[in-house]
Amino acid sequence: MSLQVKRSNSSRSYQAVIIGGGPAGLTAGLYCARSRFNALLIEQGVIGGQITNAERVENYPGFPKGISGIELGQLIHEQATSYGLETLLAEVSTVVPGQKRNLVNSSEGDFIAESVIIASGSQFRKLGVPGEDKYVGKGVSYCATCDGPLFKGKTVAVIGGGDSAVTEALYLSKFASSVKVIHRRSQLRASKIFEERATAEPKIELIWDTVATGIEGDGVVKQLTLKNIKNDKISVLELAGVFVAIGSKPNSVQWRELLPLDEEGYIITNELMETKISGIFAAGDVRHNSARQAITAAGDGATAAISAARFLSF
Repeated sequence: MSLQVKRSNSSRSYQAVIIGGGPAGLTAGLYCARSRFNALLIEQGVIGGQITNAERVENYPGFPKGISGIELGQLIHEQATSYGLETLLAEVSTVVPGQKRNLVNSSEGDFIAESVIIASGSQFRKLGVPGEDKYVGKGVSYCATCDGPLFKGKTVAVIGGGDSAVTEALYLSKFASSVKVIHRRSQLRASKIFEERATAEPKIELIWDTVATGIEGDGVVKQLTLKNIKNDKISVLELAGVFVAIGSKPNSVQWRELLPLDEEGYIITNELMETKISGIFAAGDVRHNSARQAITAAGDGATAAISAARFLSF
């Protein structure tokens, strides 16, 4: 399936401009287009967002046999554009707010938007070791909920020591034969209750004072190279999957001067996806308290579009 991304036409004014082309942005675009809004979606990277890194998505409703992340993104994009949504590959630098006349500055020029939906997403923090990028979707994952069932009966590692890492390890223990939790410190940063659950789970092994230095394989992940930071001892762990759980960060740098953010940089909204600025909405992983799942991001996008429609009707 080929992905056609159009440049915007001669019109530079839109009823809605959506920033970000992941599940939240695409769904917002679909709802806006079906409402017959003149709508433009701007994405700076890959249409589909982070979900395109998933080799198989098995928890998105409607696909009982699963679907590749790339294909899911393409299908939502195809559906949205079939109703008239325009999409543009460009980077948005700023939004200058104005009452139903917001100025959206992008690398492909400026646009006037009566409403703006920010769906710029977040990005997982990476280890930055050799092999990590090479094996994304081929054994390296940043989401146990997304990919855990693919590793049934196999050995996997979780890198990290906070609540998210231990939660990932506990979830993976339902499928994997063995889960190695690699942590650079001598004790977990996770909540005590999570630590108790992890130590009580026989499939989970905690490996202390250790960092990952490289990921190797043959088409798919086969080995994880480790280094003990106290004695510099190098070891190699044979496994099928590496789950990186060292946190994520929102793509919100350009919104710091525009909108209130929480302490981690996520945009604060209410349940209608409204920000403090009338006519500007946020949806998906970039917003505070997002579940960071494709299906919840899509729900956010639909809510944001419905709220934008309500705003535009007045």
